[in-house]
Amino acid sequence: MSMLTPPGMGGKYRITGNRFPHMRRPRNRRRIVLAVVSAAAVLGLAGWGTLQLTEVFSGGGSRTEAAAHKSSGDCKNAGRTAGHRVPLELPRPSDITVNVYNATPRGGLAKITADELERRGFKIGKVGNAQAEYDKKVPGPGLLMGGPGAAEGALRVLGTQLAGAETRSDQREGQDVDLVLGDAYKALTAKEDADRLLAGLTAPVSSAPPTPSAVASSASAPASAPAKC
Repeated sequence: MSMLTPPGMGGKYRITGNRFPHMRRPRNRRRIVLAVVSAAAVLGLAGWGTLQLTEVFSGGGSRTEAAAHKSSGDCKNAGRTAGHRVPLELPRPSDITVNVYNATPRGGLAKITADELERRGFKIGKVGNAQAEYDKKVPGPGLLMGGPGAAEGALRVLGTQLAGAETRSDQREGQDVDLVLGDAYKALTAKEDADRLLAGLTAPVSSAPPTPSAVASSASAPASAPAKC
């Protein structure tokens, strides 16, 4: 009989051998679940960090390309480039009817001025003396007047022909504009200078020279197809 057999027990209850019996500890399911969750979290953080490093070293190419496609597909932004102004849509001199009025004591000044404007491509409407409210009451070289919206259109074009003229808006219904000659008026702006000013209104103007970094980035960026509008 083995020394491990309790006294008074034998037969099938007899314990044989020289090794003590070991009882298996019950499995702890909570620990197993926590271990699995922790491992999944570590793997997720490792994957996210790898993705961020990839975007940093690749320069975020996918986001840049998406922004470029969005910009190139917008018809409202077609023709606009960084640092440039889109040309204004102004009426041509032949589309503008000008009424010329003389508010000075010098006779024949309105007729001379109207003839010169006509030679420069403007349409001429009424020509004569200014109304009483303006007669001898315009101290500057001239007064430009037009209906609502004319200040950003016809009056801007007409303003290139007379430097220093004052611009006012009134409630007229027609599309014609007025040029009231004032006491300081001597002559219209020289045609060469007026043509240069008019070209400057409609030509695109660069607001600032491109920086070296901007030139390098634009050279390395793939060209995008023009938008179809």
